[in-house]
Amino acid sequence: MKKNVYELAMRRIETVFSEFDNVYISFSGGKDSGVMLNLCIRYLRASGLKRKIGVFHMDYEVQYDETTRYIDRVFRSNPDIIEVYRVCVPFKVCTCTSMYQSYWRPWDKACKELWVRKIPQGSYTEEDFPFYDSTMWDYDFQVLFAQWYHRMKEAARTCCLVGIRTQESYHRWQTIYGNKRSYMFYHLKWTQRITKDVFNAYVIYDWQTTDVWTANGRFGWDYNRLYDLYYQAGVPLEKQRVASPFISAAQESLQLYRAIDPDMWGKMICRVNGVNFTAIYGHTSVVARHKVKLPPGHTWESYMHFLLSTLPEKVRLNYLRKLSVSINFWREKGGCLNEETIKQLQACGIKIDVQEHSNYRTAKRPVRMEYQDDLDAPEFRNLPTFKRMCICILKNDHQCKYMGFALTKKEHENKQRIMDFYRRIYK
Repeated sequence: MKKNVYELAMRRIETVFSEFDNVYISFSGGKDSGVMLNLCIRYLRASGLKRKIGVFHMDYEVQYDETTRYIDRVFRSNPDIIEVYRVCVPFKVCTCTSMYQSYWRPWDKACKELWVRKIPQGSYTEEDFPFYDSTMWDYDFQVLFAQWYHRMKEAARTCCLVGIRTQESYHRWQTIYGNKRSYMFYHLKWTQRITKDVFNAYVIYDWQTTDVWTANGRFGWDYNRLYDLYYQAGVPLEKQRVASPFISAAQESLQLYRAIDPDMWGKMICRVNGVNFTAIYGHTSVVARHKVKLPPGHTWESYMHFLLSTLPEKVRLNYLRKLSVSINFWREKGGCLNEETIKQLQACGIKIDVQEHSNYRTAKRPVRMEYQDDLDAPEFRNLPTFKRMCICILKNDHQCKYMGFALTKKEHENKQRIMDFYRRIYK
């Protein structure tokens, strides 16, 4: 008989607790990680296992008060089962609210007078983690925490349960279905190896949003009441997310803080540069939401240079470095494009050099070409245009993720340095 998503999730959780002697949950305070934690508690209660599960929460300082209240309730509940790791560390976090700041630091001691709230009692701070480094980003900390937790518990195998669902985004779908077998645990597609003997598991990857709320209603589970306020404010289900308010994905809904949590809003506008501007214009074309308009008398290239001229020197040079890397890449190596896009470029009379084979695992062919002003093509986000660069600048996308940029060589070197530092401690 075909099993439903609840039964499949419980079977996956049973596999995790059978195969891993050390298990913890990455808990954000959102609906997905909340329902995943409740599933694990339900399993442990029903199976009678006498073991605890770690609950790892990265506290980003600025969040809705309803989220803080929910997290506090969760951490007070089930003390015989959960072991709390509430982390308040000033790692670097991306922000897309400002042309002056590419990142901010929650719980930065240098800005203590601007903190929106006090560090919760019993939290883990930077002094508790020997691997912490001031150059560390939040995503670096997650990986190093997993290794630290694995070592501290003297575990044979550690599993981190992560509440992501493929319905949420293509990136999350890729995490599951683009995973190489060599990085899975016993070829289970809902697992991914992070480092030696440490894995992530995505036990609710096939759930829909309606499944989450059905489970909360059917089992009477507690949840973040912020979602009730979102519903009352008319926010669509697919946009009801709990995340850092300053990242690109949160720009459009940042203005909701003023209505939903005015006390927090009054504090956060002083905490990070550009918050009020983004709240006013974050859902408009001013920051490249919806259709971006070209000012009269400009080409996209001239408009890009105008935008760059308005930026602080450090920020301007960052964009110019990334643009230079991209130009050289398209000239010398070429980007992989599908056949439809290649034919359309040729039909437009654009000079391109189509190669037959790529070093990447793809059926697409590499195409070398010069930067264009703008292109009306199916793969616009993958093509080298000055319009795309303008969109990055308008979005305050300092890392140029919209253009598909990964970490730079320097950023990779910094990350590797941190990893090497921790490996020495581990040995």
